[in-house]
Amino acid sequence: MQELIRILYAEDQIDIQQVATLALETVGGLTLKTCNTGLEAVNAIPSFEPQLLLFDVMMPDMDGPTALAKIREIDQYKNIPAIFMTAKVQSNEIQNYLDMGALAVIAKPFDPMTLASQIQEIWQRNLQSYDT
Repeated sequence: MQELIRILYAEDQIDIQQVATLALETVGGLTLKTCNTGLEAVNAIPSFEPQLLLFDVMMPDMDGPTALAKIREIDQYKNIPAIFMTAKVQSNEIQNYLDMGALAVIAKPFDPMTLASQIQEIWQRNLQSYDT
């Protein structure tokens, strides 16, 4: 089973970005490329070659769902696994994100001590259905 190492992370709130970066890099041992907008994430994907996308839903310029749709238009990234993080966690909203192809939705506020293991668990559970 392929080990998760590289995550492309897009979040516009600097304080949340810092906590998540600490949680994923320091606690989780993962390598992150952090972007402030969905547009930055779309532009960063070819040079970083992420295994997983972790996107905030609401961002300026280009939100997470739009960024995911743009990335999925690129043939080599059309099946890249994605997880959304958002405070908007009504069941119909979560279902919309899952229908867009997200593996999961992580509710904000998240627990920084368990974020990396939560993402690893989602990765392991869903790896078989994706060609990364």
